[in-house]
Amino acid sequence: MKSFLPLLCMLLCASAYGQDKYNYNTFNKLTPLAGSDYVIASVESVGKMMASHGDALLFINTRTGEQNRVDLPADASIHRWEHVKMDSLGINLILLTGRTVNLDNNKKGIDWNDPIQIIAVSTDGKQKTQLTEDKFFAAQWTIHPRTGAIVITGYYDSNNNGKYDRTDKDEILVFDLRTLKRVKV
Repeated sequence: MKSFLPLLCMLLCASAYGQDKYNYNTFNKLTPLAGSDYVIASVESVGKMMASHGDALLFINTRTGEQNRVDLPADASIHRWEHVKMDSLGINLILLTGRTVNLDNNKKGIDWNDPIQIIAVSTDGKQKTQLTEDKFFAAQWTIHPRTGAIVITGYYDSNNNGKYDRTDKDEILVFDLRTLKRVKV
């Protein structure tokens, strides 16, 4: 009977935790944004059984306390974000990479088979511009320090089979980060 008591306690605790229907927000990577009055934090909403329910970014004005939240779809995921500040070109923004669209219409939602998008967000979080199209699978990117252009490599899934194969079209995209417009080649 004594050996059964710890097991019973563990089962009761687990069932009580499993009944929790509320989401908890966790704030990560709290970082001041140079050249602005804002601090940025990534927000993850964790719910029942520690399952993540989408990611977001929170921009906090350190002078007024105002908060602007940039939400993504419920099952989206932020892979990383990077602060890009180039004073000589007048560029100060956040570049966000993540999966935000269920391109293959998988019933499980957005997963690792879906494309990675690149999104530009203003340092106050009020403006969000998706640079890459939903059907473009971004692979790598870099920013040229003299021109302020971002060069993105990837491919379009031209046969819509959800994977990279020889019929897919490799592409190099170039965007001007001052205007957030694609440079025509």
